[in-house]
Amino acid sequence: MLLSHKPIDRHTLPAVLKSCAGLSAFRLGRQVHGSVYVNGFSSDMANSNALITMYAKSGDLAGARKVFDGMPVRNEISWSAMMAGYGIHGAFAEVFLLFDKMVDEGQRPDGVTFTTVLTACSHGGLTEKGREYFEMMERRFGVIPVLEHYTCMVDMLGRVGRVEEAEKLILG
Repeated sequence: MLLSHKPIDRHTLPAVLKSCAGLSAFRLGRQVHGSVYVNGFSSDMANSNALITMYAKSGDLAGARKVFDGMPVRNEISWSAMMAGYGIHGAFAEVFLLFDKMVDEGQRPDGVTFTTVLTACSHGGLTEKGREYFEMMERRFGVIPVLEHYTCMVDMLGRVGRVEEAEKLILG
């Protein structure tokens, strides 16, 4: 694009950042962050969410958090992306702190948020915590569990050898 002198708009760079995250091209991702800044897209939510994901997947949680904390407005994607970053890198306590902060700030978690939290519980071996979040989904937030949520629960229970409990949940 740059070589052919095509203009960059606020819709261009999130896709580039997603590619950088998927390819582990952290150096290129940082350069794209510079383009986001130079072109005045820093306050654009889609660009900020893509930056959070790129930094988190690249292992730069401080960079992801800096973008997250600098956002004037966040949506459930912003929150879920930051939680996922912490979860991927084993900072499970941060996932739960962010979830609580999200709710305290009046943002309603969605199905993706709960998938992120349940995945963190599964990878952290936090079965009882995972069960609490699974139960609060529908009861407290009106989020009806779908296949991804049941998959997280089965994975979580299976990891700790509670296969019969997982089967009961599925047949439930």
